[in-house]
Amino acid sequence: MQPGPSQSPPEIDPGEEHKPVEASAGHGIVPAIPSSSKSVRFPLRPGNGSLGTKCLVKANHFFTELPDKDLHHYDVSITPKVTSRILSRAIIKELVNLYRQSYLGGRLPAYDGRKSLYTAGSLPFTSQEFHITLLDDDDGSGSERRRRKFKVVIKFAARADLHHLGLFLAGRHVEAPQEALQVLDIVLRELPSARFAPFGRSFFSPDLGRRQPLGDGLESWRGFYQSIRPTQMGLSLNIDMSATAFIEPLPVIDFVGQLLKSEIHSRPLSDAERVKIKKALRGVKVEVTHRGNMRRKYRISGLTTQATRELTFPVDEGGIVKSVVQYFQETYGFAIQHTYLPCLQVGNQQRPNYLPMEVCKIVEGQRYSKRLNQNQIRALLDETCQHPRDRERDIIRMVKHNAYEKDDYAQEFGIKISDRLASVEARILPAPRLKYNETGREKDCLPRVGQWNMMNKKMVNGGKVKSWICVNFARNVQESVVRGFCQELALMCQASGMDFAREPVLPPLYARPDQVERALKARYHDAMNILGPQRTELDLLIGILPDNNGSLYGDLKRVCEIDLGIVSQCCCTKQVFKMNKQILANLALKINVKVGGRNTVLVDAVSRRIPLVTDRPTIIFGADVTHPHPGEDSSPSIAAVVASQDWPEVTKYAGLVSAQAHRQELIEDLYKVWQDPQRGTVSGGMIRELLISFKRSTGEKPQRIIFYRDGVSEGQFYQVLLYELNAIRKACASLEANYQPKVTFVVVQKRHHTRLFAHNHNDHNSIDRSGNILPGTVVDSKICHPTEFDFYLCSHAGIKGTSRPAHYHVLWDENNFSADELQTLTNNLCYTYARCTRSVSIVPPAYYAHLAAFRARFYMEPETSDSGSSRSTRAPGGAAVRPLPALKDNVKRVMFYC
Repeated sequence: MQPGPSQSPPEIDPGEEHKPVEASAGHGIVPAIPSSSKSVRFPLRPGNGSLGTKCLVKANHFFTELPDKDLHHYDVSITPKVTSRILSRAIIKELVNLYRQSYLGGRLPAYDGRKSLYTAGSLPFTSQEFHITLLDDDDGSGSERRRRKFKVVIKFAARADLHHLGLFLAGRHVEAPQEALQVLDIVLRELPSARFAPFGRSFFSPDLGRRQPLGDGLESWRGFYQSIRPTQMGLSLNIDMSATAFIEPLPVIDFVGQLLKSEIHSRPLSDAERVKIKKALRGVKVEVTHRGNMRRKYRISGLTTQATRELTFPVDEGGIVKSVVQYFQETYGFAIQHTYLPCLQVGNQQRPNYLPMEVCKIVEGQRYSKRLNQNQIRALLDETCQHPRDRERDIIRMVKHNAYEKDDYAQEFGIKISDRLASVEARILPAPRLKYNETGREKDCLPRVGQWNMMNKKMVNGGKVKSWICVNFARNVQESVVRGFCQELALMCQASGMDFAREPVLPPLYARPDQVERALKARYHDAMNILGPQRTELDLLIGILPDNNGSLYGDLKRVCEIDLGIVSQCCCTKQVFKMNKQILANLALKINVKVGGRNTVLVDAVSRRIPLVTDRPTIIFGADVTHPHPGEDSSPSIAAVVASQDWPEVTKYAGLVSAQAHRQELIEDLYKVWQDPQRGTVSGGMIRELLISFKRSTGEKPQRIIFYRDGVSEGQFYQVLLYELNAIRKACASLEANYQPKVTFVVVQKRHHTRLFAHNHNDHNSIDRSGNILPGTVVDSKICHPTEFDFYLCSHAGIKGTSRPAHYHVLWDENNFSADELQTLTNNLCYTYARCTRSVSIVPPAYYAHLAAFRARFYMEPETSDSGSSRSTRAPGGAAVRPLPALKDNVKRVMFYC
C-alpha cells in the first residue's frame, strides 16, 4: 500500500484543541490505514546495502533442506483430559510403541504434546480410537503400581502445505505459512524433548555442561535454544547456547538453610522466615527419604504455622488424635530431630498431609521460574558469558551431539540439516565523526573501534547548574570526603564545558537511609529559602548512596522527579572513594543532559548531510513497554515514549511514561480523547504531547516521523503496527486537519538468538579486543527475512562474552528509506548515547525509552505484601490501573532518566 501524495503540513498550534480527524482514506486527508492484518503488507526489502567495508562472518544458522514429503495433520483428543505435556507425551509414546507397525502403517508421528500430531504420508485411517494403559512410576514400596487408563482418538484434520512454504522462501508468496513451519519445528523438537528437559524453545540437561551453584538453593543447568526460521538462504535452524536456573536437588533442610543463609538446626523460625520459605517452596516437588527404597513424590502446597512438635491429626473416624512426632516414631520408627521447625503441607488444602522437612528431598530437574536476586543473576550471566570462539565451538558441538542427520524423526520426515555454520557476507559501516565545542582543544573526533574519550574536549552544549545541593545517605563516608568529592565533581563539570557553581547552596548533609523523603524535602525547602529572594530554582541534587542500597535509589528518584521537580545524580560509595577522572567525567556526562545540555552531536547532522533527516524537520521517537517480573501477577506494565527535541541534530530526547494493563504490549496512551465538562472533547496522549514539545523547542513542526519500537515479538508485529500507527495518525490529525507527516516504523529486537562470529578468529583486523566482530558490522542477506526489510547490526564493541547484534525490522515506511540510508542512520545514532563515550548496542531512542520505563516503576505507590516492598498501582480485584503520578514539567523536558 502506498500512501497518498505528501502535503506540507500547516502550522501546529499547541494552544488550541481540535476534534480529532478520524483516519479514513475516503476524506483525502490521511493516507489509508490498514484495518486488519490481511490488508497490511510489511515493506519489501529495497535492495541490499552497499556502504562499508565488505567482509565475511559466520552465523549460528544451519541450512535445512525442505522435505519433499506429503505432511498430514491429525487432531488428538485424550480422555480423561490431561493437562500435563509430560503425561500426554508418555501416552502417545506408549501408543506408538504398541501400534506403530499395525494401526499406524509403520509411520513415526511427531506430536506437539497437546492436540496436534503430524505424519509424513497418511495414516491408514481417517479416525481411530485407541485405549492406552500407563503404569505409575515404581515408588520402591513393593506394592502394585497404579494402572491409569486413557482413551485416545486420532482424527485426520488437514494436509500441511509445504508447497506454499517453498514459494514463500523463494519470495513468490507474501505470507509465511505458519502451520508448515510449526510442523517442521515440532518434528525437530521430538528427539531433544525426549532426551532433555524442554522449557520454551530451549532444552536443558545436567549432562550438557557443569552445574554451577547460584546461591539460595539454586543451580544453573546448561542447555541450547533451537528454532526453525525462514531466511533468504532457505530454511534455517537457529541454534544457540543457553543456561537457566534449577532448584538444587537438596534435602529440604539444607535448601532452607541456604535460603535463609543461617543455621536453622537449633532454633525456631521467625514469621518473616516462614513466609520466605513458603514462597520459595510452594509448588516444588519433593520425595520422601524415611521409607528406604520407597521414594513417593509429593508437591508442596504450603507450610504449617505451628512447629512440628505441636501438630496433631485425627487418625480415624473415632476421634483418636496423634501427634506427628508420635505417628512417625510408631509407624516408621523415625525419630524427628527438628521438632521446632514447621512441617511441609502436601496434597490439597482441604485435607493436607504433613511431612517433616527432614524427611524430604527436592526432586531433580525442576526449573526455577520466579524472580532471581541480583547475586543469582550475576552468577547466571557469568555462566552464559562465553568468548565468541568458545560459544561457536559449543554450538557446533551441540549440533553434532544432537546428530540431526541420524535423528529418526528427521529421517522419517526427510529433513536434512547441515552441521556447518552459515557463512554470510557482511559490511562494516564506518563510525561517524562527532562534534564537540569549538572552545575545546579537540573540536571533533572520530571514534576508534566503537569508543573514544573526553580528553581535550568540551561538551557541544554545556548545561547550567547555578544552584545545587548534596545529601549523603552513606554512613561510612565522612563529611570531609563528601566535600572533597563534590569539589572535584564541580571542577570536572566546569572543565567539560558546563556552567557549574563551585559550591553547593548549603553544605552537604548526612541523612539516615530510612528517612529519604523527610531528609530530601527538608533540605530542598532549606535551599529554596536561601534562593527565594532571587526567584531561582534548584538545578540539581547529588545523592551519595551505600553500595547496596535496596529501595533507597528508587525512593530518591521518586521524591525528586514527582514531588520536588528536580533532577538528581546518584553516586555509590565505591565511586566516591575511587574518584578517578574517568568516574568524574562519566558523572559529568549524565549531569549535563539532565540539566538540558548536549554532550556531542553528529558532524553530518550539523552540516545537514543525513538523508531523510536533516533536509526537513524530522522527529525520532523511541518506545518500549516493560512488564513486571514473573510471579508479580498484578502489577501493571509500564510504557515509555521518548522523542527528539532538537533538529537537525536529533540527540536530545524528552520522555513520558504511563502505567497500563498487566502484560499489555500495545501502548495504550499514545493517543487518547476524553470529555471535559468545560472544554468539551479534549485530545491528549504521549505522541501529541511530544509533537507539541518538539514544536516549542525547535520552532518547527515535524514533516517526518521515525519511530523505533522496542520489545515487540514477531507474533505481535501486525497488532502493534495497526494499533500504534493509527494512534500516531490520530495524534497528528488532532493537532491540525490534514497534518500527516510521513511515518517510518521500525521494530528493534534484542531478544533473539542470532549470533555473528568472525570468519577467522585469529585475524586481528576483523575482531575487537573481546574477540567479537567489529562495531558497525551489518548483515542484510542470507540469514535475514526472505522478502521483507530487516537487518542485523552489531553497533557496539564487545566488552565481555559474545556480542548480540540488534535486529531491526521495518514494518511501515512512507519515507522510502534505502537500505544504506536506514542502516547508516541507525548505526550513527548509536554513537550519540549520552551516558558514555562508547557506541551502544541498540539505537539510543529505544534505549532511552527502556530507561524511562524502568525508572517509572519507582513512581508507583508502595504496597506492602509478603515480599516486603513490592510496588503496584493495580487496585484490588483487578480493577482499572491507577495512573502514575505526573512528572513535573521541568523534569520531563530533560533527559531525567539518564
